[in-house]
Amino acid sequence: MKTPENDLIRKILGKSSRSNEFKSGLRLGIGDDAALFAPRSGYETILTCDWFLEEIHFLRDRHPADSVGWKCLARAASDIAAMGGTPRCFLQSLAIPNELTGRWLTDFLTGLRRASRKLKCPIAGGDTTRQNRVLINVTVVGEVRSGRALVRSGAKPGDIIYVSGRLGEAEMGLAALRATRGKIRLNDPKLRKHLYPEPRLALGQWLADHRLATGAMDLSDGLSTDLPRLCASSKVGATIDESKLASAAVEHHSVPKWNNRLALALNAGDDYELLFAVAPRDAHKIPATYRGLKLTAIGEMSRSRGIKLLHPNGKTSPLKAAGWDPFRNA
Repeated sequence: MKTPENDLIRKILGKSSRSNEFKSGLRLGIGDDAALFAPRSGYETILTCDWFLEEIHFLRDRHPADSVGWKCLARAASDIAAMGGTPRCFLQSLAIPNELTGRWLTDFLTGLRRASRKLKCPIAGGDTTRQNRVLINVTVVGEVRSGRALVRSGAKPGDIIYVSGRLGEAEMGLAALRATRGKIRLNDPKLRKHLYPEPRLALGQWLADHRLATGAMDLSDGLSTDLPRLCASSKVGATIDESKLASAAVEHHSVPKWNNRLALALNAGDDYELLFAVAPRDAHKIPATYRGLKLTAIGEMSRSRGIKLLHPNGKTSPLKAAGWDPFRNA
């Protein structure tokens, strides 16, 4: 039956909606009342969901529609990476204004399908409706070997704290995007981390397979906000070495809103890197880079609660959570 909503659904289905496209465990995919998923023997299922909202997470007049499609799936899949898992399929609920059902939706779906192919994670279903602003909710189903999932609750005092990548890079990309006049160069390396983040799936799986991380999570809201969450789950504190953190920070630091490079590394969000703890006896097994991705030891877990910043002069000061908080930042 030809109706506006059915036309939109057919557009979303596209040519790549075959449920067995990636051998993802889908027995029945998008197009029915619900999907059928069969987890593999010896694996546990990971479930996560994520909002991606216009004017909060992206700006319609600045962010290319294909980057919105890519990022809404990639950032949700980052939670799968943080648990050492593999994404298997996803559900997406999409609310958009009627005027965006043409070119904007086509470009959005192009980015979404690129991310889906890159992550080998097909769409299994979802819902569509009309709204005056773009609202996107993505649920990702993943898998991890039974008993191997990386969780937040296992870190111990003395464990070494690591981060992947260069912290603050996505915020630098957002600043560059805001400053760009005219057509946006999508291949600009300063923009890619913000527009097209890549969840650290290979690193998470390697840490899980080798049982190296005692506690782990992804960095989405900024180190100063996310590290206390990891510590709270593990019932430990932490000390971050300012000089070591500097080597994990993005090199460029002239970003409006942040007064120095250290503040950018501590408080800027949207990086989707991994934050993980490793027992001292296993620290020698963590390379300086993993598949080209920089890994940096920035401090250690402590017995006393609270998060401290160790300054070059040997003194410490409490570290305040100053990253992203949707209720405070609103």
